[in-house]
Amino acid sequence: MRSNWREGRGGGGAPSPRAGPGGGGPAAGRSGPAAGRGGRAGGRPGPAAGRGGPAAGRGGSGPAARASQPGGRSGPRSAAASGPASTSRGPGAPVRRSAPSGLGGDQVEGRQAVRELLLAGTRRVREVIVAEEMDRSEIVDDIVDLANDLKVTVRSLPRRRFDGEARTESSQGVIARAVPLAEADLDELVRGTRRRSDGERVPPLLIALDGVTDPGNLGAILRTAECAGVTGVILPRHRAVHVTPTVTKAAAGAIEHLPIAVVGGLAATIERLRSAGAWVLGLDAGGDATIHSMNVGTEPVCLVLGAEGAGLSRLVRQRCDQIVSIPMHGTLGSLNVSNAAAVAIYEVVRRRS
Repeated sequence: MRSNWREGRGGGGAPSPRAGPGGGGPAAGRSGPAAGRGGRAGGRPGPAAGRGGPAAGRGGSGPAARASQPGGRSGPRSAAASGPASTSRGPGAPVRRSAPSGLGGDQVEGRQAVRELLLAGTRRVREVIVAEEMDRSEIVDDIVDLANDLKVTVRSLPRRRFDGEARTESSQGVIARAVPLAEADLDELVRGTRRRSDGERVPPLLIALDGVTDPGNLGAILRTAECAGVTGVILPRHRAVHVTPTVTKAAAGAIEHLPIAVVGGLAATIERLRSAGAWVLGLDAGGDATIHSMNVGTEPVCLVLGAEGAGLSRLVRQRCDQIVSIPMHGTLGSLNVSNAAAVAIYEVVRRRS
């Protein structure tokens, strides 16, 4: 079954005092037995999605009405490739890029993202690179001062050489290289608690992404998640984007504060979460309830967002406790995935508080 979502670059996450681009992508469409027309995100269009259909058959929507069925399908192949190019067949041989390993995050680009990396102090920074031919601003001077205080090497490069080091279209003249992000432990995420800004402890609120491959989408979702108080994020190890330089820039520093776990199979992980007492909500255009009527209690909650174009894979959808959608009241039938994530995350936070 395919949702009515359509993926494309552009868009953005929830409003935030920090500046940073968002990502475009799929989103939850109309509720009810049939999905409406697919929308189009800003920027370059991605693969079109077909029309959505009825929600997967599930008995009821409460905690006791859980059902699992065999089968399923994987999301689309990842469109993100990172790492240095390498050749192995001499001159004229095709250039092959090395496959990404681990969570990533070793190259951070963008002024806000680099500044937050230095301020957080959660991992070692190897060097900071700034472009010579750029207008210096207060935040750039702050980055250089922070790097000097931390005894981090600062290099200035001519613009052409700097652009050769950058991996994003707009790095804002600042790059940092650091040790890669450490993967969080899934069991710790579901057991842990987090203090809100007012000091109150809240039960875990997790976000799981089912094969999201656009780095702009992932970065915008991470930024929204951190601002909303999400306690952890779950990414599939395969067929999903991890933390690339584009993600670091779009996230605007959120990756330094948000634990991220990488798992082998999302469907099996959902079963582990449910066994640990978590309530798992899937966001999909064909949901049997809207986000305004979803079941949310005081137990740990995991919100699952679907892949570009295809939405939630069948097996993941069947493993969720409840499938919910965002009601559409306009002519278009969908939001991009980062905007849909923002709406759903903040609705969960509102209902729990």
